[in-house]
Amino acid sequence: MSVMERPEVVESAAVSPAQEPQKREVLLDLANVSLSFGGVKAINNISFDIQRGEVRAIIGPNGAGKTSMLNVINGFYQPQEGQITFKGERRTQMKPHLAVSQGIARTFQNVALFKGMSTLDNIMTGRSTRMRQNMFWQLLYYGPAQREEIAHRKRVEEIIDFLEIAHIRHTPVGKLPYGLQKRVELARALAMEPELLLLDEPMAGMNLEEKEDMSRFIIDVNEQLGTTIALIEHDMGVVMDLSDRVVVLDYGRKIADGPPDEVQANQEVIDAYLGVSH
Repeated sequence: MSVMERPEVVESAAVSPAQEPQKREVLLDLANVSLSFGGVKAINNISFDIQRGEVRAIIGPNGAGKTSMLNVINGFYQPQEGQITFKGERRTQMKPHLAVSQGIARTFQNVALFKGMSTLDNIMTGRSTRMRQNMFWQLLYYGPAQREEIAHRKRVEEIIDFLEIAHIRHTPVGKLPYGLQKRVELARALAMEPELLLLDEPMAGMNLEEKEDMSRFIIDVNEQLGTTIALIEHDMGVVMDLSDRVVVLDYGRKIADGPPDEVQANQEVIDAYLGVSH
């Protein structure tokens, strides 16, 4: 069946249990997580999960603890309290390089690329954790190392085509418009082949056309590649369009969690985040 075809809808008076939507597997679970810097609690006893295959938005005003939460998830920060379970296993002292090896990749609020390197070479750095040959073979660029790099470059070229950036393959990223730099950063994260992709404000600083492009690619990453996504974003229109579920933080505490429409109608969210009232 092509992606444009739809099965015929058969009306039924009742839905059997077997036909009811199945709850997705929990990929990441955070239970009563707290993170403090000195006497300031950036994250205060927060619990929520991310289910495999969904787009999970994390929203809130500036200073709500959103980026701190991503830093906890990918091991940059170690929480003082709480428990984190990833793929059914409880994590202890997670570090960013271990998070990558276990299937977690991220982009950053401020673009973190090698500005003097080309688009292709920046994306290739995302394959470094998957390279198996030692430094000796890599320096010789012979035999196993050569075959390995050819295979990794093939995968990178597939990502370049997927994100429609072939025309900037050899361009130094420092010369690219901001929106394309953000797409290159997304490509580098995808090169790690993550099961969980963390996106920290992927639309920040973009114009409307760039936001539409990035939204389309995020949907494609989720639906075509099957990648689970956790997304921080201030554009509420983007959040409501892309997300399956939304968790809302305010001053380090969770104030709402649920489907986008339900969260958008929550009065506490309206007061704290949207700044308007009914």
